Amino acid sequence: MSGFLPSLESFAKGTLATATALGTVGAGLLWYGQNYLIYPSAFPPGSRNDVAKPSDFGIPYQDVELKTPDNVLLRCYLLVQKRELSTSHPDALFLDEGNVTEEQFIASRPTVLMFHGNGGNHGHRIPLAKIFYMRMRCNVFMMSYRGYGLSEGSPSEKGLQTDAQTALNYILEHPLFAQTPIILYGQSIGGAVSIDLASKNPTRIAALILENTFTSLPSLVPHALPVLGPVSFLCHQKWDSINKIPMIPATTPVLMLRAYEGALGGGGEEGEKGGAGEGKEERAKYMEFEEGGHNDTCVQPGYWSAIIEFVTSLSDGKRPKPLRSSSSRKSKTERPDPF
Repeated sequence: MSGFLPSLESFAKGTLATATALGTVGAGLLWYGQNYLIYPSAFPPGSRNDVAKPSDFGIPYQDVELKTPDNVLLRCYLLVQKRELSTSHPDALFLDEGNVTEEQFIASRPTVLMFHGNGGNHGHRIPLAKIFYMRMRCNVFMMSYRGYGLSEGSPSEKGLQTDAQTALNYILEHPLFAQTPIILYGQSIGGAVSIDLASKNPTRIAALILENTFTSLPSLVPHALPVLGPVSFLCHQKWDSINKIPMIPATTPVLMLRAYEGALGGGGEEGEKGGAGEGKEERAKYMEFEEGGHNDTCVQPGYWSAIIEFVTSLSDGKRPKPLRSSSSRKSKTERPDPF
């Protein structure tokens, strides 16, 4: 009977060979297939073809087609402020514009560049853009990365960085938007896009709003995909935000918003510390939501109140005031935002 059983030595060799093969396959998947893991632009199903329009939500908008330096066509949305919204739309915040022209009013409002997370398309974020547009009366540019929605190309770190710079150049070359304070709003990987863009254009960005972003992708792999943790060094999509934050002027206000439950690693307290210079005023205001998950932070109580307070402080020419944090597990949950 013993002849039918493998020897201990052959069993050990077989186990080692299997483990080696699985490790090799895992490393291969991480190296060659990581773009599909990092940029799931086709998820949820239909995201590459079915893109909602702001008009579906009662918002006036313009289609903007941008051609990048590497000849990729991006199809984005632009929401331009209108004085008449104060009286013609029930959701619009009223602003006393005084005796200013339409152009002067547009130029007087902040411009928000929205960089969404790695799933879905910019059409899925229209309800968020509506709050910036109607409640805060900001001009809003909704980025559609290459390989997402109806934009051409395939996503990559270099590609998304190029797309973001192309969008910023469009704003800076516009006679009205170039006069406005430019605020970057980035969710998850969109936060990494925002940090990279701000680090390359330090004098052009007025402020950053970052939600659930991370310090770098290699540091995120062990948390998001533990089985690939040992080979995280093979991650060639770096998004090395932690080393780019020091390139952003310490005078640039930053609001960091993070979910506690289900939050991805590598972007919380470490990221907050990376945004503060030793011996200087803390550059980032930080708020954590104890009941929020990675994908639903934007609907947590206090989220939009924090952003509205932050944006308002910018328009007042002041640095952001300290925010009441919801991170304490003993504190009661705030009431939902009325927006």
